[in-house]
Amino acid sequence: MDQQAPRSNEPDQTGLCSESKNIRPPSKQNIIDRVQHIQTCLTMAPVSKASKKIFDYIVIGGGSGGMASARRAAGIHGASVALIESHSVLGGTCVNVGCVPKKVMWNTASIYETLHQAKGYGYEFSDVKFNWPVIKAKRDAYIKRLNGIYDNNLTKEKVEHFHGHASFVNASTINISREGVEPIEIQGKHILIATGGHPIIPKVPGAELGISSNGFFELEDQPKRVAVVGTGYIGVELAGIFHALGSDVTIFSRTKQILRKFDPIVKDTLLEHMKKQGVNFTFDSKVTGLRKTENGIAVDFESDGQKGELEVDTVLWAVGRAANTKGLNIEAIGVKLDDKQQIIVDEYQNTGVENVYSLGDVVGKFELTPVAIAAGRKLSDRLFGGPQFTHAKLDYVNIPTVVFSHPTIGTIGYTEPEAREKFGDENIKVYETRFGNMYFSVLDEKEPTAYKLIVSGKEEKVVGLHIIGKDSDEMLQGFGVAIRMGATKADFDACVAIHPTSSEELVTLR
Repeated sequence: MDQQAPRSNEPDQTGLCSESKNIRPPSKQNIIDRVQHIQTCLTMAPVSKASKKIFDYIVIGGGSGGMASARRAAGIHGASVALIESHSVLGGTCVNVGCVPKKVMWNTASIYETLHQAKGYGYEFSDVKFNWPVIKAKRDAYIKRLNGIYDNNLTKEKVEHFHGHASFVNASTINISREGVEPIEIQGKHILIATGGHPIIPKVPGAELGISSNGFFELEDQPKRVAVVGTGYIGVELAGIFHALGSDVTIFSRTKQILRKFDPIVKDTLLEHMKKQGVNFTFDSKVTGLRKTENGIAVDFESDGQKGELEVDTVLWAVGRAANTKGLNIEAIGVKLDDKQQIIVDEYQNTGVENVYSLGDVVGKFELTPVAIAAGRKLSDRLFGGPQFTHAKLDYVNIPTVVFSHPTIGTIGYTEPEAREKFGDENIKVYETRFGNMYFSVLDEKEPTAYKLIVSGKEEKVVGLHIIGKDSDEMLQGFGVAIRMGATKADFDACVAIHPTSSEELVTLR
């Protein structure tokens, strides 16, 4: 998932917010003014005392969904909004320990791969050396800058930002507490729970010796030997980054596959390529514990009924995520949770409690940044936008998503097994192609490319698209628009191909 960074007040290459790009720097005073302006952009502090007792809207959680909903309600619709965030920085998982810093590291790994491939195109240079601490420092500085932009945007939209832990007193009253500060209470006519989620650490002996995806971004140096436990998109992406940068990687899978919920054409193709590239897999395995050794960490595991041990420098737990509902006191007001402890909502993001809503990872439906953003904006439109938005809601059908693996994956709609189950085998037709991307035509090492188009009924309406190969991440968005509009196979065929590209294969399928 690629993050949608705030555009309006983001500093450009000069370090200035967009609204101040016309400031000229020749004089010493102008330079001083610019430095002060940057500091202002980056140091908007949360408030500790509310300006009013009752707000139109209280948002609990300063991640992507909460921020988007708060800003839409206040900035577009003029509602009085309070936003509460328990962490010291805004932006949630995506900005701080998720898609944004992950994409920086994926870019880093991709550049490393490109440098090695460059020799196949005739370039001559000495061996490439990679310095992990350099990119970590630059990445962390970028994230810090984004945190400041988020602070500044709340101020710009006149959203009151509270730093502390929120808990329900009743269905319209929130207690805000923080160590060393007197607790306060505020009331809201509407309250949104957008508290996100956190990585799960399994309950096995020595589990604390491993790190989560959060801990990946705290690593000061690149580990030489890495064990990744889990084969969802987070595990696959981070394993790919480690491997591309030269670490020896072993992935532990409970089954014989990766990316379990994805279409076979993408998950099977990626698995085979990762194995060919030298990523190690231990299938049908269960990690039973971690132990500290003289030279690293011992991973104790069982696989096919046999016990085993592997010594590594770093163990990364990627076994899933859980909703952040602890301490909210939602049980006191009657908000219901499902068996995964995620908040239950209807199609309009309503909980079972009047004027209390929830969205994003804490709900667990399409745990993607753009989904939370879109749902948050739709909710604010419905609550504060007037009669024309009475039925505003996010359509969760045909959500495009990308896996930043090596190579990348793009997917939208039903997988082939899902489509056959929903529409029946007789109503499904599959168009599929595998080929070599022209980029690799002069290289010794090849990457696979595989595309699948799933259509339904006599009109051959496109109900699923699954692609893997170079640049699939950038390719999917346009096809996503077409599929959202109800495109058929005939519509794809009617589009003139762009040659020579990989994407032309999707409009020439036979």
